[in-house]
Amino acid sequence: MADTDPQRAGYERRLGRILGLYILGLCSVLLLLGWAEQRGLGRQWLGPLLLFATVMVYAAIGIWGRTTVPVEYYVAGRRIPPLYNGMATAADWMSAASFISLAGGLYLQGFTGTPGHPGGLAYVLGWTGGFCLVALLVAPYLRSLQLYTLPDYFQLRYGGAWPRRLAALGAIACSFTYVVAQIYGIGLIASRLTGVQFEIGILLGLGGVLLCSFLGGMRAVTWTQVAQYVILLLAFLIPVSWLAYKQLGNPLAPLVAGKQLEKIEDIERRLVDAPDEKQVQAEYLRRADRYQAWLADIDASLERERAAAQDRVRRLKREGADSALIVAAHRELAALPKDAQAAREAWTRALHESLERARPLTGLPLHGRPFAGDPDGTVAEQEAFSSTRRNFLALMFVLMAGTAGLPHLLTRFYTTTGVPQTRESVAWALFFISLLYLSVPALAVLVKFEVMQHLVGSRFDALPTWIVQWARVDPGLVSVSDVNGDGRVQFGEIRLGADVIMLATPEIGGLPYVVSALVAAGGLAAALSTADGLLLTISNAMVRDLYSQDVANRMAAEQRVILSKFALLSVALLAALVAALKPADILPLVSASFSLAAATFVPALVLGIFWRGSTRAGAVVGMAAGLGVTVYYLALNAPWLRAFLGLQGASSLWFGIVPVCAGVFGVALGVAATVLVSLVTRQGEAG
Repeated sequence: MADTDPQRAGYERRLGRILGLYILGLCSVLLLLGWAEQRGLGRQWLGPLLLFATVMVYAAIGIWGRTTVPVEYYVAGRRIPPLYNGMATAADWMSAASFISLAGGLYLQGFTGTPGHPGGLAYVLGWTGGFCLVALLVAPYLRSLQLYTLPDYFQLRYGGAWPRRLAALGAIACSFTYVVAQIYGIGLIASRLTGVQFEIGILLGLGGVLLCSFLGGMRAVTWTQVAQYVILLLAFLIPVSWLAYKQLGNPLAPLVAGKQLEKIEDIERRLVDAPDEKQVQAEYLRRADRYQAWLADIDASLERERAAAQDRVRRLKREGADSALIVAAHRELAALPKDAQAAREAWTRALHESLERARPLTGLPLHGRPFAGDPDGTVAEQEAFSSTRRNFLALMFVLMAGTAGLPHLLTRFYTTTGVPQTRESVAWALFFISLLYLSVPALAVLVKFEVMQHLVGSRFDALPTWIVQWARVDPGLVSVSDVNGDGRVQFGEIRLGADVIMLATPEIGGLPYVVSALVAAGGLAAALSTADGLLLTISNAMVRDLYSQDVANRMAAEQRVILSKFALLSVALLAALVAALKPADILPLVSASFSLAAATFVPALVLGIFWRGSTRAGAVVGMAAGLGVTVYYLALNAPWLRAFLGLQGASSLWFGIVPVCAGVFGVALGVAATVLVSLVTRQGEAG
């Protein structure tokens, strides 16, 4: 030990010097680009330059870390110091959901969310609280077993093939859902930063993912994630600190944002009673009535609207109208639903959206209200209060439990040198995550104040350029239309998606474009860092935990590593294809993956550690039941599946729990099934 301690100390000193030089170089590049922007370098160069520079850094680390040695590929040689493993874990953890969507969720849902959209602080509390569960219940024990993957634990603890198979299938299911959200974020950022189409942006970002994880596995991914953490932390703290200093004269955003919250409450009260806002709400009600009338006779309404659109095109051509008007008329005609089924889906969605936007503040809750509704109000208000609180607690539980069961996160703690270092690594990870999470609620407040104070009331002929630019990337992210025709922006006429709030913060606050490019690079780093770990987990589950043990059990370790690389490539391309379809926003996809992880792994994992009476049959039944009921509940309430099956009416909610919290039922059923079956079969297995 005396010989190894000086070697380890020297190794860590070298790492410290390299990290210091990297941070110094990164700051120098940012200052150089800021100077170049002041000297006239165009935006069309700044974004791609910073994107290219950061991706090349990740690629260089990936090439440097390339390996086919199994212990290096799977667990980075088990020699990562706690400080750096904490940074890598934080980067792995702070995915596109944390960096891109969390502040947007708080902006749209307030601190506690709404009855149908729980969120707000539930994400912050659930995700950070989950790390306490990891440190206390799971990580040290797993590290002491000298394993490679999470399914390895289930095979070692319970024996037999089925616990391992179910764990591998669960790892694939939750990790694939998670990685689709990350690749969607990658496409969003790459397309905004480079100006290419969303689908091309996905492929560009995917190249950065593969260069890291394909060549070097966990060894390359770990050091890439350390580099990515530095970028995403600077990318988040610089704009929020800048915005706080601009509005309040103090860059410590978490400490001063409360002053703006008081002002937001005053503005919200004024907007609720504003006559202009009521005009906008009345127009949305009129639109809702129109959609309701169309849905009463879909075939006739569709035929009538198509004929009217065709007549409009012919009339404009006959009158020799401006080509822009003719093109717009053609687009309106092309945008009409193709058949009655598509019309029913589109008009039903538009009806619900119009009814929502016809409410005060477009249906957004008051930002500082503890929960929607009123426990002492009408029956409807009491139900809204109860539903919001119930879903808030359910989501927080699912996120905590999911954190303790995410395979790609738990694998990170196999890379430390020992059990004490694993505990220290978790503490560092929580510290590094807190640096960002403490600023997220402040950022949501500062951006909402900026929108309400400066964007609302501005003229439509003087809209900021960022609105047009983001609307070009995806109209669903940003949309501002003059609904009441007064030529001025009302709050009810603004639609901002959760996934755009953070990325547009520098432009909303009037910061230099180099900061916008840095934020985009930070979002890309967050998505890439998580995608690396997820793809590695999926490929290892497919090859190491399933194929090489159930099909080709005589495969050499080096062959497994090579096959894992090609499996990783295939999964990445499939995930890119799914992400290109834009199946959902980032936060719902990520929340669903946490439900799957919590329901599949946590009951059998924690009981296996702390209860010697848990049996193989109990674990198999518990994992299958938890995963099955969670998938069933998610699928039962998926809009696309309900439309495909012709299911009409509201979603089939149990106890009012929204689908993203499905893991509540899966964990409860998994615990009950594992305990009951273990009690029944314990004697037989012991014998």
